[in-house]
Amino acid sequence: MMHLIKFDNHNWRPVAFRLIILLLLLLVSSLAVEPWLYAAEDFAGKRQKMIERDIRDRGIRDPKVLNAMSRIGRERFVDRGLAGQAYEDHPLPIGEGQTISQPYVVALMTEALKLKPGDRVLEIGTGSGYQAAVLAEIVSEVYTIEIRKRLTEHAERLLSSLGYRNIKVKYGDGYFGWEEHGPYDAIIVTAAANHIPPSLIRQLKEGGRLIIPLGSTIYTQILTIVTKKKGDLDVMQLGTVAFVPMVGEAEKKR
Repeated sequence: MMHLIKFDNHNWRPVAFRLIILLLLLLVSSLAVEPWLYAAEDFAGKRQKMIERDIRDRGIRDPKVLNAMSRIGRERFVDRGLAGQAYEDHPLPIGEGQTISQPYVVALMTEALKLKPGDRVLEIGTGSGYQAAVLAEIVSEVYTIEIRKRLTEHAERLLSSLGYRNIKVKYGDGYFGWEEHGPYDAIIVTAAANHIPPSLIRQLKEGGRLIIPLGSTIYTQILTIVTKKKGDLDVMQLGTVAFVPMVGEAEKKR
């Protein structure tokens, strides 16, 4: 026998209210999840296009660099509002007047260091942490220094959340390097200076390579790579770039 359920004025409203709330939650959940899935797929596609168009097609051949940049979600290292531009080949602001370098320049600087898996690398200018992540995909130890405390803390949290256990982040003036962990097989400076800090040369291993945007800190610089040979520096220039200037001690010595 079928029984009809009757609602009086006191018990139908709570049931209807709960049903409405449940439907709203399901709708919000579907709107929140699906775009994120599509976004993740879209980022992966954009990342591969960037590797082919802006890096490989422009002459970067080191498979270690190409593989490293293929594995890292660059969108995680920029502001959410700029995530859609993460794989375009130009710098993006990260706050406090600083930028994340364009992908091609990251690849060029990394390849120029001729890194090996067992290398220990010092980075001056952590910024967003993206360059440190690229290095950490290739070498065993990365030490990175950032002079801006907020950027230091943000990069350290992000890199830790992404599982990078071979990166050590320090808040301080990169002009003086990080002597306790030296000497280094390679040093990368991601800010412009009109000279190479002497402390960095001292902390570079014999046969090690250092790359730095060298020259005017107002306009453009020459991306310069030096190799330490019997205490002297063998210098090679790679082309014109534009980086934000080093501050701190480097600023005093300009």
